[in-house]
Amino acid sequence: MTKVWPWSFSKIKDFEQCPKQFYHKHVLKEVPFVQTEAILYGNEFHKMAEDFISKDTPVPAKFSFAAKALTSLKGRKGDKLCEIKMGITENLEACDFYASDVWFRGIADLVILDDEVATVVDYKTGKSSKYADKGQLELMALALMARYPQIKKVRAALLFVVCNDLVKDTYMEYDKSKLWEKWLGKYGQMETAAEEDMWNARPNGLCRRYCPIIECVHNGAN
Repeated sequence: MTKVWPWSFSKIKDFEQCPKQFYHKHVLKEVPFVQTEAILYGNEFHKMAEDFISKDTPVPAKFSFAAKALTSLKGRKGDKLCEIKMGITENLEACDFYASDVWFRGIADLVILDDEVATVVDYKTGKSSKYADKGQLELMALALMARYPQIKKVRAALLFVVCNDLVKDTYMEYDKSKLWEKWLGKYGQMETAAEEDMWNARPNGLCRRYCPIIECVHNGAN
């Protein structure tokens, strides 16, 4: 069977957008990773935020718009962990990000641990929060509760630093079963596609101009 794990939030989103493109990108690995300006900008911001939180490095003028939000996060009570890499096994137990039996992987931009409560924040450098997807927060909450069994409550947020918006939610320990049922279902769809070697194209608004899979009949190049 084609291996589709370790999986992540971004992998699930790629599969839901188009199984055929997912196959070429993640299975055949024919789609090269392109460092666009947006990605480079996001990487630079993440490094700046990490240095500000963990090393007291001043926020440069280029990112001054985020100084207030980052200062607020830095002032919160608790142990702060930046760019924390988390792994989970197929038995839903915590493991090292690079473990041989890692099944799920996730990276949290900022985690604040305070006794039985954790805060997890993911920085977004997009210009709008209109289409924010809190699924990433659900998975980060599950990964945190697996890694830190003492955690009973996770406050999670997507911080859109450009438009100064916060998309947030709260997850309790008793939410774990419901959340895992949801995500195991999503993973199961991807696993079924792999078992049946069935990667059907799913036409969408990106096909005409942005899809790198030239052979697909829905590609704009055709």
